[in-house]
Amino acid sequence: MSSFVEEIMAWVKEKNPAQPEFHQAVEEVVESLSVVMERHPKYRKAKILERIIEPERVLMFRVPWLDDKGNIQVNRGYRIEMNSAIGPYKGGLRFHPTVNLGILKFLAYEQVFKNALTTLPMGGGKGGSDFDPKGKSDNEVMKFCQSFMNELFRHLGPNTDVPAGDIGVGGREIGFLFGQYKKLRNEFTGVFTGKGLNWGGSLIRPEATGYGSVYFASEMLATRGETLENKICLVSGSGNVAQYTIEKINQLGGKAVTLSDSSGFIYDEAGIDDKKLKFVMDLKNVRRGRIKEYAEKYKVPYKPVDPKNDFNPLWNMKADCAFPSATQNEINEKDAQNLLNNGVYVVSEGANMPTTLEGVKLFLDAKILYGPGKAANAGGVATSGLEMSQNSLRLSWPREEVDERLHGIMRSIHKACMETAKEYGTPGNYVNGANIAGFIKVADAMLDQGVV
Repeated sequence: MSSFVEEIMAWVKEKNPAQPEFHQAVEEVVESLSVVMERHPKYRKAKILERIIEPERVLMFRVPWLDDKGNIQVNRGYRIEMNSAIGPYKGGLRFHPTVNLGILKFLAYEQVFKNALTTLPMGGGKGGSDFDPKGKSDNEVMKFCQSFMNELFRHLGPNTDVPAGDIGVGGREIGFLFGQYKKLRNEFTGVFTGKGLNWGGSLIRPEATGYGSVYFASEMLATRGETLENKICLVSGSGNVAQYTIEKINQLGGKAVTLSDSSGFIYDEAGIDDKKLKFVMDLKNVRRGRIKEYAEKYKVPYKPVDPKNDFNPLWNMKADCAFPSATQNEINEKDAQNLLNNGVYVVSEGANMPTTLEGVKLFLDAKILYGPGKAANAGGVATSGLEMSQNSLRLSWPREEVDERLHGIMRSIHKACMETAKEYGTPGNYVNGANIAGFIKVADAMLDQGVV
């Protein structure tokens, strides 16, 4: 670790104790930036990195609501408005029991660089609550969302802060949140993305993160003259990102063989075709069931989670490609080694920071095609940006146009990562390429705008 990295990380840990995910996200970026700081001392002098690491604003508030039995429940709500140098704050809301300040700060920090890579004018933010929508009735989810928005609405606006969905926040939650915002502000504006199609949403937005990670994998493979045709793919998760990752893998001729949730994972050697995927979508999006039901229906192996394991057996299967699409740090050092031992040479991250720093190092040392989340999963926020454009124009673009624009954005992100990595002496290193390209765009805008 260079003295520059040590100095920054000591400062970060002192100012942000007990936030390991945030420390991890910062360290991964800072390690890429040593060479940039040497080449461009103006960034050090202006303390650009320190200013990106420190959020512009942190909002934390209580969310009281009534459950169906008439009992009062109290949750905590957050919004991290990280950086607005290139546009309004943009980033999802996550509703999950594990949500805390450190996790949301890591997500908001990642979002700054990811949004910069999309070429669209969007700053970075993230928010959410420790509320768990799992097992709640529609009425309880509505009550919570309305109470959450009663506080957050005053900080949002189409030119200020535009949230979207994330884990635990899908179409249902976005609808309730937007409805309350509209009532409180007495205006209909594009202040959320991921909206319903009949009230301002964009075609392809639900599919975008999954589609984008597969497009990014295809671009990486193309550098070696290959395609996804006949590639065996491991996919984790079973929510929105995983579902549409599999849909696009199928369209491009690959074969996805795994899906998972917090209880365990299934392995379907024959492949999760479109018919089986339709069952998964109904199971997870409508009935909100467990992935074990897939194994029971299609008579395939299911392995429950074993808390004693120090690795995830899903990543210990023979394959060519891996698409981690569940949550942060789902691939540790042992998992990364298992992937390499089993022939995986393409990893495209649909989730945010799903690989630990030790795992990332193994991938980079092995020189596999490794697409980090801030590049590979930027398709979701890119299409959110397209939804914002459509809202501003009062237009709705056809499905094919949005998909083509998404594909074009993923191509341009891939190109920026490739060219920047080469320019800074690490050809083929998409981590350095993504971190440096995103940083320089935000840093230059911050220099232009002065000390604010």
